[in-house]
This record gives sequence, structure tokens and C-alpha cells, in this order.
Amino acid sequence: MEQPTFSKGLEGVVAASSDICNIDGNAGKLYYRGYSIEDLARHSSFEEVTFLLLNEHLPTKTELEDFQGKMRKSRALNPEIREMIRNFPAEGKPMELLQAVISYLSGYVEHKIQHSAFCDCRITLHQVVQLASVVATYQRLKEGKEYVEPDPTLSHGGNFLYMMRGKKPEDYEDRIMDVCLLLHAEHGFNASTFTARVVASTVSTCYSSISAAIGALSGPLHGGANEEVLKMLDKIGSVKKVDGWFAKAIENKQKIMGYGHRVYKTKDPRAVIIEGFLKELSEKKNDFRDYDILKKLEAKALEVLSTKDNPVYPNVDFFSGSVFKLLGIPPYLFTPIFAIGRVPGWLAHILEQRKDNRLYRPKSLYHGPDPRPYVLTEDR
Repeated sequence: MEQPTFSKGLEGVVAASSDICNIDGNAGKLYYRGYSIEDLARHSSFEEVTFLLLNEHLPTKTELEDFQGKMRKSRALNPEIREMIRNFPAEGKPMELLQAVISYLSGYVEHKIQHSAFCDCRITLHQVVQLASVVATYQRLKEGKEYVEPDPTLSHGGNFLYMMRGKKPEDYEDRIMDVCLLLHAEHGFNASTFTARVVASTVSTCYSSISAAIGALSGPLHGGANEEVLKMLDKIGSVKKVDGWFAKAIENKQKIMGYGHRVYKTKDPRAVIIEGFLKELSEKKNDFRDYDILKKLEAKALEVLSTKDNPVYPNVDFFSGSVFKLLGIPPYLFTPIFAIGRVPGWLAHILEQRKDNRLYRPKSLYHGPDPRPYVLTEDR
């Protein structure tokens, strides 16, 4: 019998065809349904990109207004959801809360929607909209403050900052937070997206698929790298200490956090955009510590680690943690924010999986013992 082809971690294996996201790793380009991430970051919003991912085209002005209205009306949390957040164990992690909330939210939609595996996930936008409200409310309650009702005049990112802080963000903060979510909205067949599609292939509900995706994202090899970048920056301390720290890191074969990517062979296009945001925030808040250290680290890595055949560049996590920090967001919320941004992509893949579904059932190579007889307990 012919042995199946083996690729550890499914690297290089084509598991499906998709119309959603195109990543050109060699050129450092990222496209959502054919639109470059640079154009979307410059001209679009998280709400419009959500429409694009779920509906396969950019909305007309009327479609966008209707869709924005629907999203913004869905921001407020049911009192029972707020009580669930309030009673969440103090030692629990916010990603565990998100995974639980997704399942809980499924009880607040009509029975026929909740339990129809082939329901249109666009009927209710709970999964997209309310995760941001949940994370913001989690932080408010953690600080001993009261729940803040959403503001329908703000963007999705701006409203998240408002519900978390209790005061409206500056216009530039609103824009930066919204675009940061947009930049995380989709990225092909990464681990969490593939997990969502695997669950969707069983004809499970979109809520179950997203809950599974959140579980995959909570793993440190997928989410959380930007939090580790901040820890690295704190250890370095100042731009004057970069050279010494870098030399020791190379000597000890220590990983430079936020560097390298499985797909990109040049600088992550999202990192380019977020770097600009970090510079802008540093100027607005007169705090250049992180920006200066990161730019010095980037230059050192390019000089020391790169070769002609294997250059190394920052990924999206290299600058994003410092942006979130300057927006007043604590590091333990960085991965939940990743989830807030990624939900539209997960839903788009769930919908695409349902179009031409086939249950995922890969093979594995068996290396266990040959067939052997069972030995009775008294004879062992």
C-alpha cells in the first residue's frame, strides 16, 4: 500500500482553495479579496472590511450605512453577559473568557439561527461586534469600574477604547485603533483560521467554529508575540543598551521577538503600517522609548542576522505591542485584541467552507508496534 505524503505541521500542503486572502510572501504584499492592505488601511475602516470579507465586495454607500448601523446597534452587552464577565474567576485568562462568551452568546440568538449549521453567519453579528465590548468590559470590571454603554458615533476601534477607558479617544487614537483591527482581520490559512474551517467542515455552528479558533489563537506559538516584544523592550531598558543586549542575545542564541515569519520573506506589510502608527503616537504622547529601541534593534538585526539568501525582517508583532501600550491597553489584552480583529476573517472562511464542504480527514503515518496478542492480567 502506498504511504501518504508526509509534511510535518502540514507545511506546504494545499488543503483548500480560497477567494478571501492572497499573501505574496516574496514581495511582502497582502490582499483582502484583491484589495491591498495599504489601500484598505489608508481609505477603509474595520466595519467596511468586515462587510468586504463577509460579502465578497466593497459596499455601496447605502450598504455601508446599513451595515454600520447593524454593527453599532449590536455593541451593547446583555445584562446577563455583563454578569458573566463580572463573575469570571479573577485568576482566569481573558482568552478563556472569550471562548466561553462565544458559546454563551449563541443562546441569545433565535433557536433556528443558533442550531442551523448552515445558517448565514451574517444574520447576527454578535461574534464580530460583541467580542470588542466583552474585552473592554472585562478590563473595566477588573479595574473596579462600571460598564460603559457603547457610543454609536465612534468607529469599532474607537468605541472599544471608549468602552474600556470611559472617555472618548482622540480622533487619531480612534483611527489608529480601528486600522489596527483592520490589519488583523484576515491572514489566510493560519492555525486559528484552519481550526475554524476544520470545525465548520463537520457542519457545526459558526459559534462552535469561532470558539475553537479562539482556543487555537490562545496558544503562545500563534498569539501573544507582541506581548513578548514588550517584555524584551523592558529588559533592554533604553536605546543606549541595545548594542550590549543584542550581542548577548546573539551569543546565547536568544530569539529576537517579533522577528521572522513563515510566509513573508521581506518586511511584513502590516508592520510597515503599524510602525508609522507607533511613530505618530510617540510624537503625540512625547514618548519615544519603545520606538527608538525597536528601530535600533531592526537595524542591528538587518546588519548582523541577515544574509543575501536569508534576510530577516520584523513581523506585525514587532511594533503592535508598543502601539497598544501607548493607547493605554495592558499587555494581557493583546491576544484578545488579535481575536477581536480576526473574527471577520474566521467568519468569511466558515462561509466559504460551507459553499463546497468536505469533512477534513487527513491521514497519519503509523509508527507504533506491530499487531500483538492480548495478555491476560494474571500472565503479565
